Amino acid sequence: MEQRAMGRLGRQVGVVGLGAWQLGADWGEVSEADALNTLHAAVDAGVTFIDTADVYGDGRSEKIVGRLIKERPGLTVATKMGRRVPQTPEAYTLGNFRAWTDRSRDNLGVDRLDLVQLHCPPTSVFSDDEVFDALDTLVAEGRIAAYGVSVETCAEALTAIARPGVASVQIILNAFRLKPLDEVLPAVEKAGVGIIARVPLASGLLSGRYGPQTVFGEDDHRNFNRRGESFDVGETFSGVEYGVGLQAVDTLRALVPAGMTMAQFALRWVLDQPGVSVVIPGARNPEQARANVAADGFPPLPEDAHAAVRAGYDELIRPQVHHRW
Repeated sequence: MEQRAMGRLGRQVGVVGLGAWQLGADWGEVSEADALNTLHAAVDAGVTFIDTADVYGDGRSEKIVGRLIKERPGLTVATKMGRRVPQTPEAYTLGNFRAWTDRSRDNLGVDRLDLVQLHCPPTSVFSDDEVFDALDTLVAEGRIAAYGVSVETCAEALTAIARPGVASVQIILNAFRLKPLDEVLPAVEKAGVGIIARVPLASGLLSGRYGPQTVFGEDDHRNFNRRGESFDVGETFSGVEYGVGLQAVDTLRALVPAGMTMAQFALRWVLDQPGVSVVIPGARNPEQARANVAADGFPPLPEDAHAAVRAGYDELIRPQVHHRW
């Protein structure tokens, strides 16, 4: 797999990683055995970067990833913190950071966390000097090797990039979210910050596997968070209304080269963007994990495909999302 620099983290990572949200909660039931089999399949296929969070299954995802890294050393594991408490700026303190990272270190079974990201905190947190002083303290204490941020908006990303200690920015980037191409990616390349591209398949919409009659389970955020009832609506289908998303996917199908799946097309599109360090699609089983990794084996998409993605975005998607995130 192609290796890319993870910004200020000072590491090379495989360009296709694995997002471990599905292995914790909110995507339907995944047994621990299936989760471990998925993780092993991903690593066997070349994945070296895994992204998790303390809130995914209230630590379940971290614990499962912790079992993996005992068996498969040398991986880079990023986790996130902050979403297990009410979202007020006052919660983002050094004392809480120490407690949260201690819990994640215990869940993962490590002395030092590779990368800890603020997990889409209140916007004002990104402008708080004390927050970043506290993160610097965690590095100095040896609890974490580096820190980054996970953001909802491009404005938050640009604020974070200006911080000299921020190693990475995790942001939603897919064929339904083009705003980061214009505002964020050029800035991170200049600053030397890594970009972790999340939600690359728009919660599965860009896999092309869903239709108007698809039913999602009660414990699946694609059911219970359609209007942002539980967290930011932009995390579910990238904030695109489901029917409009299906229509947009139909316009993209003709662009998919022979031998490539719709999901691989969507992942390859992300990998083609300058400044992206790693893309982190989720997977619920080994077959999905291997298919995601295979996207790296295809050549970059032709320019006319990229132009068509932007045209479809401008026509159908831009009015719903561009002004919001």
